[in-house]
Amino acid sequence: MEPSQIVTAAVATVTLIGVAVGRYPVLKMNRASIALVGATVLLAGGVLTLDQAFHAVDWNTILLLFGMMVLNVNLRLGGFFQRVTAGVIRFARTPRRLLALIIGVSGILSAVFLNDTIVLVFTPLVLDVTLALRRNPLPYLVGLVTAANIGSVATITGNPQNMLVGLSSGIPFVAFTEALAPIAFAGLAVAWAVLVVVYRGEFTGEPLATSVSVAVTGDRRTLIKSLLATGVMGVTLVLGLPVPLAAALAAAVLLVTRRTSPETVFQEIDWGLLVFFCGLFVVTGGLEASGLSGRLFGALRPWVEGGPLALTGVSVVLSNVVSNVPAVMLLRPIIPTLGDPHGAWLTVAMATTLAGNLTLIGSVANLIVAEIARRRGVELSFTEYLKAGTAIAILTLGLGVLWLSR
Repeated sequence: MEPSQIVTAAVATVTLIGVAVGRYPVLKMNRASIALVGATVLLAGGVLTLDQAFHAVDWNTILLLFGMMVLNVNLRLGGFFQRVTAGVIRFARTPRRLLALIIGVSGILSAVFLNDTIVLVFTPLVLDVTLALRRNPLPYLVGLVTAANIGSVATITGNPQNMLVGLSSGIPFVAFTEALAPIAFAGLAVAWAVLVVVYRGEFTGEPLATSVSVAVTGDRRTLIKSLLATGVMGVTLVLGLPVPLAAALAAAVLLVTRRTSPETVFQEIDWGLLVFFCGLFVVTGGLEASGLSGRLFGALRPWVEGGPLALTGVSVVLSNVVSNVPAVMLLRPIIPTLGDPHGAWLTVAMATTLAGNLTLIGSVANLIVAEIARRRGVELSFTEYLKAGTAIAILTLGLGVLWLSR
């Protein structure tokens, strides 16, 4: 390799390792700052010009993420998620039904909104409910996060890697959902069954001992407006409007208001995630500009040409080595060159998402749940998660391969 390629490979490797681990020892850096520093080093080293860096960023993805964040913030301010939790409690009569409702709600809402947002909002609520009912919170937390990952498979807006796949492939929103929603629904049933078997002592069938209530707060007008904006976004997606534009329109409608200041909404936006994506786009752009993507293409091509099973294996390995979003970015230049790019894109979306359930560190959503639980005195350890999470991941990945191979 040429000296510039060696430098690029070193910077990209250090960046991707940092992204996968989430931090570096001693340094107070998170995934966003690691990706940004890596991109800046490539720019300073002359691997990319500023114009090339700007063109490397997929602004459609950034706009889509921003629009969905604005929508999620308004739903939270309107008390939507608290109302959903109150409904779950009202209909839950036994531990098995409570688990089924948590899995169903988490999976369905993650298909509409970002899975990370769903677990961020619902983890404290699930902890409150299960502890008040004197139940073991661990199986319900695992059910919440595995269902969030599984449900997010179904749509382009379900998670960041699906957004990348949907926008890179050009697959229409409805076609994407028709192809992957069956995997999501079957996967939710698998998650419930595995948890009931693994934690059989928790799910013996007896009725819940006590009842609890969830205080519902939030502005009702904001809630109604947010639901209307969500509905309009859904209709425009079905009619074929570009996904980023549909999300941006929903956000624009919600930002025209007399009741909530823009500052209140913008303070809740995950700006770090947007920075993270921009930085990664530039880093992967550097790999392409230096010619290293061609080398990666040559190394991976024999492995990804073997159909859904082989491509799933590659996607799972990459997702657990460098995390799912970087995995999609690394595979993005390769997929269009395959014999069936449509099927390959769907396989990558399915595999990189479901691979997140393999271990506790497999996805950001998993780590969010574990961290919130730890702050509340509930320890969801690495080995505890493996009891059910790994089996759920393997079984759902198998279902996904069978469905896409038909």
